[in-house]
Amino acid sequence: METLPDITPFQRRLDELAAEMAAPAFYQNPRKAADITREQQKLQQLVNDHRRHTRLGQEILEAQDLAKDAGADPGLRELAAGELPELERQRTDLHRAVLLAMIPPEPTDSRDTVMEIRAGTGGDEAGLFAAELFRLYSKYAEGRGWTIQPMSSSPSERGGFKEVIFLVTGTDVYKQLKYESGVHRVQRVPVTEGSGRIHTSTVTVAVLPEAEEVDLKIDPQELEITVQRASGPGGQGVNTTDSAVRIIHKPTGMIVFCADGRSQQKNKASALAVLRSRLLQKREEEERSKYAAERRSQIGSGDRSERIRTYNFPQNRLTDHRIGLTLYSLPQVMEGELGEVIAALQRADHEEKLAALTGQPVVRRRSEPEE
Repeated sequence: METLPDITPFQRRLDELAAEMAAPAFYQNPRKAADITREQQKLQQLVNDHRRHTRLGQEILEAQDLAKDAGADPGLRELAAGELPELERQRTDLHRAVLLAMIPPEPTDSRDTVMEIRAGTGGDEAGLFAAELFRLYSKYAEGRGWTIQPMSSSPSERGGFKEVIFLVTGTDVYKQLKYESGVHRVQRVPVTEGSGRIHTSTVTVAVLPEAEEVDLKIDPQELEITVQRASGPGGQGVNTTDSAVRIIHKPTGMIVFCADGRSQQKNKASALAVLRSRLLQKREEEERSKYAAERRSQIGSGDRSERIRTYNFPQNRLTDHRIGLTLYSLPQVMEGELGEVIAALQRADHEEKLAALTGQPVVRRRSEPEE
């Protein structure tokens, strides 16, 4: 019979929260009080479910003993045997629910998100697909009631993007989009290809939880900020003022350039937001690497051989190589119907976390359809 991890640490935390909630000044900070109350309710449910799981285990043992007891009343033996399947089903469902509740929440899951899409290998075709991915995420965001705020972009000659950076705001944005970080590979016949040959191009996507000023402090002395006249389309207001802002973070060498807004102050604020998010991601990745606990795939160099997902247009096929998922509904996905893919990635993520809790290996099917 499967057992659950020790509930003691969760019970200890529940006791700590109860003490905080009993303090006279508890409601002086309504926001903190609401957060603690929500955590207390979740932990109480977890502890109650853990206890119920233990009781079900005992009830199953008693029913099994009674069903096997030759000296017991035949009617009681039959009743006990009949109850066993339902008791075992309840215990199995509760076992998974408790394990999922024991998974530590990621503090960044509720954050708004900065997304950076860049053309990789493939020239003009990569730039065109970068624009299509931007459209895909915009439509997915629209369907969920999120808001897209452009922060910076560098158009390519044929109407695509060399790079586009934007902020997505809404409920649990990072929780949904964090799985999109990596190299996205597209296979199709480019509009510029006269012979009908299929080309392979790549686009890199970086997904960064928006950092707040309280997360990390940036020393102004570590920044080199320059302004310049914005170029490209955007109207007279953009092109005749020094509104573009370029920030170099001297300790890391990170460079951020924002020119989409007409206001220099707005571009500076956007550039700082992007820089702060990149620095937060860098710090979190360094922490994870110390404990060999990196979960997210890195975006790599953008080489064709590195990819998390393939979009094969001739076959209407989308394949996510991390979890072995293949869908033949590419047109719908490109219209923003990304929910099935993200749900599958979340399930796989939960399986990995459950395996870490229980010490069981994760069995994952790899999908490598013909190229």
